[in-house]
Amino acid sequence: MSSTKYDKGPVASDTAASHPENAPSAKDIMKRHVRTVEADMDLNDVVAFLLKHQVSNAPVVRHEGTNQVLLGFLSEGDCLEHLANSVFYGNPSPPQTAGTMMKRHPICVGPDQDLFSLASIFISHGLRHLPVVEGDYLVGIVSRRDLLRSLDSYLGQWTEKRDRERFPVDVRELVNIRFFSKG
Repeated sequence: MSSTKYDKGPVASDTAASHPENAPSAKDIMKRHVRTVEADMDLNDVVAFLLKHQVSNAPVVRHEGTNQVLLGFLSEGDCLEHLANSVFYGNPSPPQTAGTMMKRHPICVGPDQDLFSLASIFISHGLRHLPVVEGDYLVGIVSRRDLLRSLDSYLGQWTEKRDRERFPVDVRELVNIRFFSKG
């Protein structure tokens, strides 16, 4: 029985050869205008903020001039937990703030993180949103929906390009068809 390259399954060079070039990165698909909260906002204000702006999460930031330093990340789930506990057990002491409820050291990505790395992070960590940072500064946010939309669009472009390369138009055939259609 002879051995072929397919007997071993796919290898990295197969993926590299068919891997799309110029895949979009986080900076291409992120939302630059991010609704944020500050660490000293109390629980009720954070809940009102999320509901008013119809967002499911908010980065917690500290302002340094025009830049925003990312301190943590706060989700509807975090607020729900603390609000339910507050209602069930009575008002906690000390009062809950964005700074006390936030997840510190959230998973973040850089602006140059490619589409496929982003997908891997979203899938393996079950996240819905990823802050995009440069150093300590928040520069945007990528959602699963943003990524899904971008990946779907990119797949269409890549498939079209691949098909053009696999099945190029033979101009000689087009020229010959022209002469037959005049009859």
